[in-house]
Amino acid sequence: MSSRIYTRTGDAGETGLFGGGRVRKDHPRVAAYGDIDELNSALGVARATEPADLADGLLEQIQRDLFSIGGHLATPDVERVKAALEKAALPPERITEFEHAIDAAEEELVPLTAFILPGGTPKAAALHLARTICRRSERHVVALAASDPVPEQFLVYLNRLSDLLFTLARLANHRAGQGDVIW
Repeated sequence: MSSRIYTRTGDAGETGLFGGGRVRKDHPRVAAYGDIDELNSALGVARATEPADLADGLLEQIQRDLFSIGGHLATPDVERVKAALEKAALPPERITEFEHAIDAAEEELVPLTAFILPGGTPKAAALHLARTICRRSERHVVALAASDPVPEQFLVYLNRLSDLLFTLARLANHRAGQGDVIW
C-alpha cells in the first residue's frame, strides 16, 4: 500500500480542517493558516541562506512555533482535538525571548533615523521577505479573530516576530559589512 500526496478531496475548492469540517479554500481561517505556512517556508529559505548560523536556533524554534500556531488556526473546534493541541502549546515566554534577541541585536546596530529599503545581503533580503509575510499573516489572523476566537498571544507573537525579523535583517547586513540602504 502506498501513501499518495494527492487525495482529490480539494478539487472543488474546499479543504478539510483539523478536527473535522470542511470550508472553502478562500475562508478567512484558511487564509490565516495558509499565510503562517508561507511564513514558515520563507523562514526555511532564510535559514538556508548564508550565513546559516545567524540566529539559526531561534529561527528553527520560530518555525516549530509557527507549526503550532497553524495547527491551532486550522482547528475551529478546539475541544475536539484538545490533546493534540496541548502538545502544540506556545510558551508565553517566547515574546520575552524575542524582545531580548531584539535588544541584543540593537546593541550592535546604529540606531535607525530613516526608513530603509529591504534588501542588502541575500540573508537580509530573505529575512525582510519573511518579515513582510509575517505582517500579512498578522493581518489575516486579525481578520479571523473578528469572527472566530483566536488566542491573543498569537497576535502579540506575530507582531513581535515581525520586529525581530526586521532587526535580524539589519544585523545580517551589519555583520556582512553592508549598512542599511536609506530610502
